[in-house]
Amino acid sequence: MSRYQAALLGLGLLFMLLLYIGLPGPPERTSQLWGDLNSTVLSGFTPGSSPIFYREVRPLHQARRVDVVLLHGKAFNSRTWEQLGTLKLLSQRGYRAVALDLPGFGNSAPSEEASSEAGRAELLARVLQELGVQNGVLVSPSLSGRYALPFLTRSHHQLRGFVPIAPTSTQNYTQEQLRAVTTPTLILYGELDHGLARESLRQLRHLPKHSVVKLHNAGHACYLHQPQDFHRALLSFLDHLP
Repeated sequence: MSRYQAALLGLGLLFMLLLYIGLPGPPERTSQLWGDLNSTVLSGFTPGSSPIFYREVRPLHQARRVDVVLLHGKAFNSRTWEQLGTLKLLSQRGYRAVALDLPGFGNSAPSEEASSEAGRAELLARVLQELGVQNGVLVSPSLSGRYALPFLTRSHHQLRGFVPIAPTSTQNYTQEQLRAVTTPTLILYGELDHGLARESLRQLRHLPKHSVVKLHNAGHACYLHQPQDFHRALLSFLDHLP
């Protein structure tokens, strides 16, 4: 290879390197789905230091100024709410719906911040801020109680509503802490969940503004076992929020 050819090859490689460095990351995906439903479907990562993957469906003309944020249990991730039809249904009813992959689940990488109660509360607060959540309603099944409950006891004034579904970690909070929470709460559980549901219900009854719905013939993941009853209860709660 001549010096001239080597120089051209070097310049070409340098140009490709500079082009690669200058390229932006993968764009947030935006698409129109579900035929004539006037909704925007988004997915991507939050811009913070601990990026969290999210799926979002929002009506183009949001009828209800309430943002529903859906967390998930240990065996699940944000796609669960997409497959169950929850995101689509909420959007059809005029709600903005956002499902998160918690750190270490789905597309979200593990986070050192998630190793402490205060860190988890701060991480969730930051994610909600980065996503521009307003009048948020937090839906928290099972494992996600490790995030939702510390956030609730610290920042409940930021929430419009709270929907715990047999969440973990309720034993970590005193009656006084729970009684100080003024957020309207819908406690959901499956009648066949004889473990975590009973423990969490015993604790969460100390929340002063709560109602309880038991889903019949449903176990721990009651929203999967009885999705129609789950959606009916959730929508009724959302539609009647003050």
